[in-house]
Amino acid sequence: DRFRAKASKAKQAQSRVKALARMQPIAEQVDEHVAPFLLPNPEKMIASPILRLENAAVGYDNGPPVLTNLDLRIDHDDRIALLGQNGNGKSTFAKLISGKLAPTHGAVRGAAKIEVGYFAQHQLDELNPTKSPFDYMVELLPEATEAQRRARLGMFGFGVDKADTKCANLSGGEKARLLLAITAFHKPHLLILDEPTNHLDVDSREALIHALMAYEGAVVIISHDRHLVAATADRLWLVKGGSVEAYDGDIDSYRSELLAERSGRARSNAASESSSAGNGGGEDKVALQSRAEQRRAAAERRAEIAPLKKALEAADMTVTRLANEISKLDVILADADLYIAEPERVQKLAVQRGQLAQQL
Repeated sequence: DRFRAKASKAKQAQSRVKALARMQPIAEQVDEHVAPFLLPNPEKMIASPILRLENAAVGYDNGPPVLTNLDLRIDHDDRIALLGQNGNGKSTFAKLISGKLAPTHGAVRGAAKIEVGYFAQHQLDELNPTKSPFDYMVELLPEATEAQRRARLGMFGFGVDKADTKCANLSGGEKARLLLAITAFHKPHLLILDEPTNHLDVDSREALIHALMAYEGAVVIISHDRHLVAATADRLWLVKGGSVEAYDGDIDSYRSELLAERSGRARSNAASESSSAGNGGGEDKVALQSRAEQRRAAAERRAEIAPLKKALEAADMTVTRLANEISKLDVILADADLYIAEPERVQKLAVQRGQLAQQL
């Protein structure tokens, strides 16, 4: 509703409308309450653009630049996802706009008094193992009362049982929650999230999506979680070929292009092998070695893919089994008389169906 009439974001909005239209209502059995994420909104909104990159380049130390020719802007209501294969520079770009890296050329201009929050997976390892979430909140709220500190922790799911637990004893998901609480503490105008859902379970990921929807600042996301990107991003930027540009499509079209590109490379390699084989006795020693290396690389790729194929087949079988079991339960639960004759059994079957649906 916010973006379907805005030209630069209409395609993402329309993609989401279609996805919603395809969804079917399902019965949900909630076994346990999942604490929400409550991201504090900026105290004072800043006029757009809140960040502008002008012919910027960035790299590390004295090495060659990783990204160049960056001419982009981030507005106060943007929800941007960075697309691109590993190693193309997504995290480098995130460090640039967060201020962790300075441009080696050009400029990155931020609005006056802009507050930026930056979350990255490697920061989980930097949490002090001897400190508890409450200890971190004491540092962040030195003048607050204990009740105020614990209330702030409660906003991120740290109740009495977890607020005083040392970081060394927290799970990966709990550490991610703590890091998000620290990242968002100063009510940033721009929130940069680099793989925020890696350690979160399915329900916590949904809670984060709801929090990002309610958050009024700008968001830049790097994630392999397609559902997170599809549900939250209104603009896509592609990091490829040493630069970053707006991508005019949705996450599904990008995935299709990526698969087509990989398929084209595979066909090109196969054609190259076939051409080499047709040279007959005229091949020299170097060409023979090249063919041998290609065959060895192909064999290694097949070996890498084999476990994935096996896992995929197992997953398909599991999906079929779960779908069949759910269908059988749906037939039973469709009997209206059962709700009067055996209400306890209905309750057990509903719980069972909810568990199966979650597994599916």
